[in-house]
Amino acid sequence: MVMSASAPNLNQLLNRLRLRQLALLVSIQDCGTLGAASKQLGMTQPAATKMLAELENTLGHKLFERTGKGLKINEAGRQALLSFKGVRGTLEKLQNELHEMQQGHSGRLSVGSLMAASPTHLTLALVKIQKERPHLSLQVEVGTSEHLMAMLDEGLLDVVIGRVPNFADPYHFRPLAKEPISLVSAISHPLGKSKKLTFERLSQYSWVLPPIGTPMREAIDNEFFIHHTLLPKGLLETSSTMITVHLVSKTHMIAGLPQSVALGFQKHQMLKILAYKLDQSLASYGSVVRADRPLSKQTEHFLNLLHR
Repeated sequence: MVMSASAPNLNQLLNRLRLRQLALLVSIQDCGTLGAASKQLGMTQPAATKMLAELENTLGHKLFERTGKGLKINEAGRQALLSFKGVRGTLEKLQNELHEMQQGHSGRLSVGSLMAASPTHLTLALVKIQKERPHLSLQVEVGTSEHLMAMLDEGLLDVVIGRVPNFADPYHFRPLAKEPISLVSAISHPLGKSKKLTFERLSQYSWVLPPIGTPMREAIDNEFFIHHTLLPKGLLETSSTMITVHLVSKTHMIAGLPQSVALGFQKHQMLKILAYKLDQSLASYGSVVRADRPLSKQTEHFLNLLHR
């Protein structure tokens, strides 16, 4: 619900907004009620009510719908919450960077890497930047795209590396490369010694697959589709590469991995790459940053090394 005819400009927002108001908005969403939020922040409920009204007046929008069970965030509130979490994350990152400077480090770089992303480009870029800037503090967070993109939105990560589906504004994506998919099995798998395999033979075994909606899952699902084959029974889903590797290495199950990842496990004799070439390949992986935020010098330098 719009409260004013014209939205405040940026200078007006900077003059009127207070960090305490931002903390209140986040707390209301986390706690569900104004009373619980005020208690969490050490405020009286009347003071919290007044502060919320001031925030809504400043932004020119109602942020919550009042219901019998408490406050329910609306679309304007969700947009404000996303932005405010970014502010909180940026402040937290600033605090960490200042602490690193006190410890003798020259800045901090936080990188997110998807579990199924090819590690080669990332590893080389990290080695180079550590060699060129030995006092730079580095953090690498590994997780799912949902987890890492949330951290990027909140300002806790500078860049995410991997295959991120359905990215758009306010993100900027720079591709690195496409990569083939290798099908893998245990070293002792009955199909491991075959020099040429058909998809029909592969489909007779149980598979370990990533969750629906991931680039790897889409590619493998398409492979089953073009061969007019149903997904096999005994299907097991996991987003963890390590769980996939352990399951495949100890059973007769089959899985798909990025080729560079599969080659690494085969080199250490943990898995066997099967003699089958998929018609599908993984979508391009690359770097993702927020397009609406300025990049630090260390982030720009890291991206130049990564894409060199």
